[in-house]
Amino acid sequence: MKSLASPPCLHLTPTTRHHHPSRQSSSSACYPPQAVSSVIKSNSLSFSSSASGFASPLSVEKELRSSFVQTAAVRHVTGSLIRGDGLRFAIVVARFNEVVTKLLLEGAIETFKKYSVREEDIEVIWVPGSFEIGVVAQKLGKSGKFHAVLCIGAVIRGDTTHYDAVANSAASGVLSAGINSGVPCIFGVLTCEDMDQALNRSGGKAGNKGAETALTALEMASLFEHHLK
Repeated sequence: MKSLASPPCLHLTPTTRHHHPSRQSSSSACYPPQAVSSVIKSNSLSFSSSASGFASPLSVEKELRSSFVQTAAVRHVTGSLIRGDGLRFAIVVARFNEVVTKLLLEGAIETFKKYSVREEDIEVIWVPGSFEIGVVAQKLGKSGKFHAVLCIGAVIRGDTTHYDAVANSAASGVLSAGINSGVPCIFGVLTCEDMDQALNRSGGKAGNKGAETALTALEMASLFEHHLK
Protein backbone atom coordinates (compact mmCIF):
# COMPACT_ATOMS: atom_id res chain seq x y z
CA MET A 1 0.00 0.00 0.00
CA LYS A 2 1.26 3.44 -0.92
CA SER A 3 2.03 5.85 1.85
CA LEU A 4 -0.18 8.90 2.16
CA ALA A 5 2.33 10.82 4.24
CA SER A 6 3.52 12.93 1.27
CA PRO A 7 1.40 14.28 -1.62
CA PRO A 8 1.62 12.48 -4.94
CA CYS A 9 3.97 13.89 -7.53
CA LEU A 10 3.15 14.97 -11.08
CA HIS A 11 5.65 13.37 -13.46
CA LEU A 12 6.41 15.28 -16.66
CA THR A 13 7.83 13.39 -19.60
CA PRO A 14 10.98 15.11 -20.93
CA THR A 15 11.15 16.01 -24.62
CA THR A 16 14.20 16.44 -26.77
CA ARG A 17 14.83 20.14 -27.46
CA HIS A 18 17.66 22.06 -29.04
CA HIS A 19 19.59 24.27 -26.71
CA HIS A 20 19.08 28.02 -27.03
CA PRO A 21 20.89 30.52 -24.83
CA SER A 22 17.65 32.34 -24.02
CA ARG A 23 15.77 29.18 -23.02
CA GLN A 24 16.27 26.92 -20.06
CA SER A 25 16.59 23.23 -20.89
CA SER A 26 13.76 21.10 -19.58
CA SER A 27 14.50 18.30 -17.23
CA SER A 28 12.61 15.44 -15.77
CA ALA A 29 11.33 16.59 -12.42
CA CYS A 30 8.63 15.87 -9.95
CA TYR A 31 6.47 18.95 -9.20
CA PRO A 32 4.08 19.07 -6.28
CA PRO A 33 0.46 19.77 -7.21
CA GLN A 34 0.56 23.05 -5.26
CA ALA A 35 3.25 24.43 -7.58
CA VAL A 36 1.40 23.33 -10.71
CA SER A 37 -1.81 24.87 -9.41
CA SER A 38 0.00 28.14 -8.69
CA VAL A 39 1.39 28.32 -12.23
CA ILE A 40 -1.98 27.57 -13.79
CA LYS A 41 -3.68 30.19 -11.63
CA SER A 42 -1.17 32.92 -12.54
CA ASN A 43 -1.47 32.15 -16.26
CA SER A 44 -5.24 32.05 -16.13
CA LEU A 45 -5.28 35.69 -15.02
CA SER A 46 -3.93 36.73 -18.40
CA PHE A 47 -6.33 34.67 -20.45
CA SER A 48 -9.46 34.68 -18.33
CA SER A 49 -11.21 37.21 -20.55
CA SER A 50 -10.63 35.28 -23.77
CA ALA A 51 -11.44 31.96 -22.19
CA SER A 52 -14.75 33.11 -20.78
CA GLY A 53 -15.73 34.99 -23.93
CA PHE A 54 -16.13 38.34 -22.13
CA ALA A 55 -13.57 41.13 -22.00
CA SER A 56 -12.52 42.44 -18.61
CA PRO A 57 -13.52 46.02 -17.67
CA LEU A 58 -9.88 47.10 -17.86
CA SER A 59 -9.46 45.79 -21.40
CA VAL A 60 -12.72 47.45 -22.47
CA GLU A 61 -11.58 50.76 -21.03
CA LYS A 62 -8.24 50.50 -22.82
CA GLU A 63 -9.99 49.69 -26.08
CA LEU A 64 -12.32 52.66 -25.71
CA ARG A 65 -9.42 54.97 -24.99
CA SER A 66 -7.59 53.63 -28.02
CA SER A 67 -10.56 54.21 -30.31
CA PHE A 68 -11.00 57.73 -28.91
CA VAL A 69 -7.39 58.55 -29.73
CA GLN A 70 -7.91 57.28 -33.26
CA THR A 71 -10.99 59.47 -33.84
CA ALA A 72 -9.36 62.58 -32.38
CA ALA A 73 -7.91 63.32 -35.82
CA VAL A 74 -11.37 63.53 -37.42
CA ARG A 75 -12.09 67.07 -38.63
CA HIS A 76 -15.16 68.65 -37.03
CA VAL A 77 -16.72 71.65 -38.77
CA THR A 78 -19.37 74.01 -37.41
CA GLY A 79 -20.61 77.48 -38.13
CA SER A 80 -19.58 80.41 -35.96
CA LEU A 81 -21.83 82.84 -34.13
CA ILE A 82 -19.06 85.42 -33.65
CA ARG A 83 -18.34 86.05 -37.32
CA GLY A 84 -21.56 87.77 -38.37
CA ASP A 85 -19.91 90.81 -39.91
CA GLY A 86 -19.92 90.74 -43.69
CA LEU A 87 -22.81 88.28 -43.91
CA ARG A 88 -26.03 89.36 -45.63
CA PHE A 89 -29.49 88.15 -44.67
CA ALA A 90 -32.96 88.35 -46.16
CA ILE A 91 -36.02 88.03 -43.91
CA VAL A 92 -39.28 86.97 -45.52
CA VAL A 93 -42.17 87.88 -43.20
CA ALA A 94 -45.84 86.92 -43.53
CA ARG A 95 -48.27 89.78 -42.94
CA PHE A 96 -51.05 87.46 -41.78
CA ASN A 97 -51.16 87.40 -37.96
CA GLU A 98 -48.99 90.50 -38.06
CA VAL A 99 -49.32 91.11 -34.33
CA VAL A 100 -47.19 87.98 -33.91
CA THR A 101 -44.90 88.15 -36.92
CA LYS A 102 -43.82 91.73 -36.12
CA LEU A 103 -42.58 90.57 -32.73
CA LEU A 104 -40.71 87.67 -34.34
CA LEU A 105 -39.12 90.07 -36.83
CA GLU A 106 -38.01 92.40 -34.04
CA GLY A 107 -36.42 89.50 -32.19
CA ALA A 108 -34.52 88.41 -35.30
CA ILE A 109 -33.19 91.91 -36.08
CA GLU A 110 -32.14 92.53 -32.47
CA THR A 111 -30.24 89.25 -32.45
CA PHE A 112 -28.47 90.11 -35.69
CA LYS A 113 -27.33 93.43 -34.21
CA LYS A 114 -25.96 91.67 -31.12
CA TYR A 115 -23.83 89.47 -33.36
CA SER A 116 -22.31 92.30 -35.41
CA VAL A 117 -24.55 92.07 -38.47
CA ARG A 118 -24.95 95.55 -39.93
CA GLU A 119 -28.41 96.97 -40.59
CA GLU A 120 -27.53 97.57 -44.24
CA ASP A 121 -26.86 93.82 -44.58
CA ILE A 122 -30.45 92.96 -43.58
CA GLU A 123 -33.33 93.13 -46.05
CA VAL A 124 -36.95 92.51 -45.02
CA ILE A 125 -39.51 91.32 -47.58
CA TRP A 126 -43.21 91.16 -46.66
CA VAL A 127 -45.58 88.61 -48.18
CA PRO A 128 -49.34 88.13 -47.66
CA GLY A 129 -49.16 84.90 -45.65
CA SER A 130 -47.04 81.89 -44.69
CA PHE A 131 -48.13 79.99 -47.79
CA GLU A 132 -46.30 82.52 -50.01
CA ILE A 133 -43.02 82.44 -48.07
CA GLY A 134 -41.44 79.48 -49.89
CA VAL A 135 -41.48 80.82 -53.45
CA VAL A 136 -40.11 84.20 -52.38
CA ALA A 137 -37.40 82.60 -50.25
CA GLN A 138 -36.27 80.51 -53.21
CA LYS A 139 -36.10 83.60 -55.45
CA LEU A 140 -34.00 85.44 -52.89
CA GLY A 141 -31.72 82.47 -52.38
CA LYS A 142 -31.05 82.17 -56.10
CA SER A 143 -30.30 85.90 -56.40
CA GLY A 144 -26.83 85.36 -54.93
CA LYS A 145 -27.18 88.44 -52.74
CA PHE A 146 -27.71 86.70 -49.40
CA HIS A 147 -25.91 84.16 -47.25
CA ALA A 148 -29.15 82.95 -45.63
CA VAL A 149 -32.87 83.61 -45.80
CA LEU A 150 -35.09 83.72 -42.71
CA CYS A 151 -38.71 82.67 -43.16
CA ILE A 152 -41.03 84.12 -40.51
CA GLY A 153 -44.76 83.54 -40.17
CA ALA A 154 -47.49 82.42 -37.80
CA VAL A 155 -50.18 79.84 -38.52
CA ILE A 156 -52.85 79.47 -35.83
CA ARG A 157 -55.36 76.64 -35.80
CA GLY A 158 -58.96 77.54 -36.60
CA ASP A 159 -62.21 75.66 -36.99
CA THR A 160 -61.32 74.06 -40.32
CA THR A 161 -58.48 71.99 -41.79
CA HIS A 162 -57.07 75.07 -43.51
CA TYR A 163 -54.46 75.24 -40.74
CA ASP A 164 -52.98 71.86 -41.67
CA ALA A 165 -52.75 72.71 -45.36
CA VAL A 166 -51.01 76.04 -44.77
CA ALA A 167 -48.63 74.71 -42.07
CA ASN A 168 -47.54 71.74 -44.18
CA SER A 169 -47.17 73.82 -47.32
CA ALA A 170 -45.12 76.46 -45.51
CA ALA A 171 -42.73 73.85 -44.12
CA SER A 172 -42.25 72.03 -47.42
CA GLY A 173 -41.94 75.33 -49.28
CA VAL A 174 -39.11 76.57 -47.07
CA LEU A 175 -37.34 73.21 -47.32
CA SER A 176 -37.62 73.19 -51.12
CA ALA A 177 -36.37 76.79 -51.29
CA GLY A 178 -33.18 75.90 -49.47
CA ILE A 179 -32.55 72.75 -51.51
CA ASN A 180 -33.25 74.37 -54.87
CA SER A 181 -31.33 77.59 -54.22
CA GLY A 182 -28.36 76.09 -52.36
CA VAL A 183 -28.71 78.83 -49.73
CA PRO A 184 -29.84 78.10 -46.15
CA CYS A 185 -33.51 78.96 -45.77
CA ILE A 186 -34.41 78.89 -42.09
CA PHE A 187 -37.89 77.84 -40.98
CA GLY A 188 -39.28 80.35 -38.48
CA VAL A 189 -43.00 79.84 -38.97
CA LEU A 190 -44.94 79.31 -35.75
CA THR A 191 -47.66 76.66 -35.87
CA CYS A 192 -49.80 77.15 -32.76
CA GLU A 193 -53.11 76.01 -31.36
CA ASP A 194 -54.20 79.51 -30.32
CA MET A 195 -53.08 83.13 -30.10
CA ASP A 196 -51.79 82.74 -26.54
CA GLN A 197 -49.33 80.07 -27.65
CA ALA A 198 -48.17 82.30 -30.50
CA LEU A 199 -47.62 85.32 -28.26
CA ASN A 200 -45.75 83.22 -25.70
CA ARG A 201 -43.34 82.20 -28.46
CA SER A 202 -42.84 85.67 -29.85
CA GLY A 203 -41.34 87.30 -26.80
CA GLY A 204 -43.42 85.84 -23.97
CA LYS A 205 -42.80 82.97 -21.56
CA ALA A 206 -41.32 80.69 -24.20
CA GLY A 207 -38.87 83.27 -25.54
CA ASN A 208 -38.73 84.67 -29.03
CA LYS A 209 -38.54 82.16 -31.86
CA GLY A 210 -37.57 84.94 -34.24
CA ALA A 211 -34.35 85.40 -32.26
CA GLU A 212 -33.72 81.65 -32.37
CA THR A 213 -34.26 81.67 -36.13
CA ALA A 214 -31.66 84.43 -36.48
CA LEU A 215 -29.11 82.41 -34.50
CA THR A 216 -29.70 79.40 -36.72
CA ALA A 217 -29.31 81.60 -39.80
CA LEU A 218 -26.02 83.01 -38.48
CA GLU A 219 -24.56 79.58 -37.85
CA MET A 220 -25.67 78.16 -41.19
CA ALA A 221 -24.49 81.21 -43.14
CA SER A 222 -21.09 81.02 -41.45
CA LEU A 223 -20.87 77.29 -42.13
CA PHE A 224 -21.61 77.71 -45.83
CA GLU A 225 -19.41 80.80 -46.26
CA HIS A 226 -16.34 79.65 -44.37
CA HIS A 227 -16.35 75.86 -44.68
CA LEU A 228 -18.63 74.56 -47.44
CA LYS A 229 -17.69 76.72 -50.41
